Amino acid sequence: MIDLVSVSRMASGGSPWKGYALVAIVIVIVLATTGVWNPWPQVWSWVNTSEPIAGNAARWQARIGGSPQSVSIVGDAVVVEYRTSVEAYGLTAGIKLWDSDADWAAVSGDGNDAVVATGRLLTKGYQVLDPRSGAQLRADTEATAVWTYRNGLLDLHCAKGGDCRLTAWSPRGTKPLWTVDTGGIGFVLNAANPDLPDTRQLTANRVDDDVARPRLMPSLIGLPDDGKTRVIDTATGRVVQIAQPASDQRIAIAGGRVLTVTGVARDGTCYYGVVATDPPSSAPVWQREGLNLRTADNGSDCKQEHDPAGGEDVVLGVDPTGREELLAGHDGRVLWRGARDEKVLSVNDSFGVIRSADSRTIRGHNLGRGKTAWSRPAGEDVGAALTPYAVILTSRKPDRVVAVAPGSGRVLADVRTDAEVFAVGPSGLIAVSGRDMAYLPFA
Repeated sequence: MIDLVSVSRMASGGSPWKGYALVAIVIVIVLATTGVWNPWPQVWSWVNTSEPIAGNAARWQARIGGSPQSVSIVGDAVVVEYRTSVEAYGLTAGIKLWDSDADWAAVSGDGNDAVVATGRLLTKGYQVLDPRSGAQLRADTEATAVWTYRNGLLDLHCAKGGDCRLTAWSPRGTKPLWTVDTGGIGFVLNAANPDLPDTRQLTANRVDDDVARPRLMPSLIGLPDDGKTRVIDTATGRVVQIAQPASDQRIAIAGGRVLTVTGVARDGTCYYGVVATDPPSSAPVWQREGLNLRTADNGSDCKQEHDPAGGEDVVLGVDPTGREELLAGHDGRVLWRGARDEKVLSVNDSFGVIRSADSRTIRGHNLGRGKTAWSRPAGEDVGAALTPYAVILTSRKPDRVVAVAPGSGRVLADVRTDAEVFAVGPSGLIAVSGRDMAYLPFA
């Protein structure tokens, strides 16, 4: 046992206050080691208190369990996916609601009717959870892959022999909407939202690639199958075509059409062409010579390894003169054609965000009306990401995140922060920096 009197006498040669301080330290150590009182967790909590990642703009800021894989605003809950777990927080105050062990998580549905699908890698099956309570609504033990949409969920089951079937569900449904046999595919399709031959979302630095998810389920999807693509009508649940592109072709599906992109290497350059069909017919609905959908990298010998950028029905291309244009996937109409050196930063089915040739201005272009909806000053480093609820604009020097209304350009949020925007909802956005997560409500 420590003799406190002796300790005090040892310190008496100096200042009496040093003796008192040494005695106090010894007392704290004794109390902590005996379990009577331990102040160190509170001390370390104070030391590790994070600075606000968005100034006074955040409604709340919470310390989370690690670096997130994804974050989603699901009704009045915020669902955070990590590498080996998933947890949820309340949107109103940032209070943790529940957590669960899982290797992946994906959101299906919209608003308070949405659900969270979770599962394990290399393990068949998945669970459908309520985002507010974490309660299990439905469980599957055989599915190898799941695709989640704003208006539904698809899962893929494959038997030992390789025969597979695709099943459609409403987000909170307990009975399948339809099931279709898809043949021997599925060995490369697993976990949540494996890549399909469709369009890819354009995003920005410090904005998560999936910030606009979940998308609406398209009218056609394509399942890759050993060089072929099985095209499925999602309204009827039927395989309507098995498309087999040539070695210099790539299949992409947009606007309810199958786009066959051909890239031929000749004369030291690539010559492109696009043909759109409406399966099961092979007759062209529209076609364009010289349209480059940027499915190949420069200098790649025209090898097409990328999906075209765009929305569900809109694709981004480059004409033979090098000017960018946005086309309707279903009929090939040119919805917007840029001036030389103008650049599309982001696009969905309703709007395009365009940077001017001199990089001094960005503007929102209403694709339905064919005219500019808003414009604002910008710099060369500006980035943009379109979501259903806001356009997210990012810039450097200083680090800044601005959210504006897609149709009017009205400023919804404007903060100085170097945080990454992971999710956008009807009333605000989620920003993450390290292990800190904050909710920024819109004005």
